[in-house]
Amino acid sequence: MRVTRKSLFSASSRAALGLAACALIGAPAALASGPSTGGAGLDAKAPKTAPTDPTVPGITAKIIHGVAYAPAFAPIQVQRAIWAGNKIDHDPYIYGGGHADFASRGYDCSGSVSYVLHAAGLLKTPMDSSDFYSWGKRGHGDWITVYTNPGHAFVEIAGIRFDTAAEGPAAPRGTYPGSGPRWRPLMKSTSGFQPRYYPGL
Repeated sequence: MRVTRKSLFSASSRAALGLAACALIGAPAALASGPSTGGAGLDAKAPKTAPTDPTVPGITAKIIHGVAYAPAFAPIQVQRAIWAGNKIDHDPYIYGGGHADFASRGYDCSGSVSYVLHAAGLLKTPMDSSDFYSWGKRGHGDWITVYTNPGHAFVEIAGIRFDTAAEGPAAPRGTYPGSGPRWRPLMKSTSGFQPRYYPGL
């Protein structure tokens, strides 16, 4: 059965989320290690050293001290894409970076998008921003949407954005300084970009 963010809002899913919340209330150690709600934002009480594969309850990712926490209720491909982004979110911007090989000293816009999609099992070879016009299908995904035009590409994953450009809302506290792929809040407008999504996600 296809898992969508909308389907998780069903009455049965709300009940399951309520039970999960009750379980967390009884586990102070778990609450101390992460926030109790989803949503792109910042938690000042979060640990500065994030776990290897960090998650938060719910269906929306959260940026905590510059680190992206994947939603616990997201498909594994979504979680892997977010965790992969954390591995390169301190790397510098290098034009053409990530195109000869997924492993690189730095990444450009489409190279960083390619990296996280490859980690999720959704891309076999790196693409540039023009190539992404042929990736997946046109439209918005439930979990992952790539936005592309001939000069730039970025990706939104479970409510947060992975981008080498600093446009839009200010980067959360703790974001690694300098240019390069970074986790950022969603942009208010994606005008000028074509949205692409992977079927089922």
